[in-house]
Amino acid sequence: MSIADRIRIQDVRTLADDWFVLKKTTLDYRRAAGEWQTISRETYDRGNGAVILLYDPDRRTVVLTRQFRYPAFVNGHDDLLIEAPAGLLDMASPEARIRAEVEEETGYTVGAITPLWDVFMSPGSVTERLFFFVGRYTPRDRQRAGGGTFEEGEDIEVLELGFDAAMAMVEAGTIRDAKTIMLLQYAALNLFDPA
Repeated sequence: MSIADRIRIQDVRTLADDWFVLKKTTLDYRRAAGEWQTISRETYDRGNGAVILLYDPDRRTVVLTRQFRYPAFVNGHDDLLIEAPAGLLDMASPEARIRAEVEEETGYTVGAITPLWDVFMSPGSVTERLFFFVGRYTPRDRQRAGGGTFEEGEDIEVLELGFDAAMAMVEAGTIRDAKTIMLLQYAALNLFDPA
């Protein structure tokens, strides 16, 4: 269903164009009852991204990362954030980019990966679509240390966790990243037999 006929853009102003792009848009929106309403919205365009959960069903383990996230810190999270490996597409396909990103962050080279879905994580203000994947790994797939890219300010710790321990961390509030929780829930329902 297209809603393009319900939207008339009046004005778009760039508010910031440094790390990513922040715009303010004034538009007319035709409501469900038919009347037009002028509204203003800000959108933060950081590009689209991809995320993957590496899992080993034989050893019941997953690979996650731990790193500093300033937005989480400034909003009261006084710790490093535990996440599934992820990154922006940077003009690559989601599959190609996640393969490169997982190697940069974790040091693992993955074989077959399975696409799951693409979703909007914060559609009220952020334009990003995030592409989700899962992929099996074994210890021999780790080709280097990982840790991210120094030039991008990354200082990433690689975590190999038992799946049950990771789920307990979600329950305890230690893992607080939405994309990671979504992937772990998917794994609980589809990839790992109950313990």
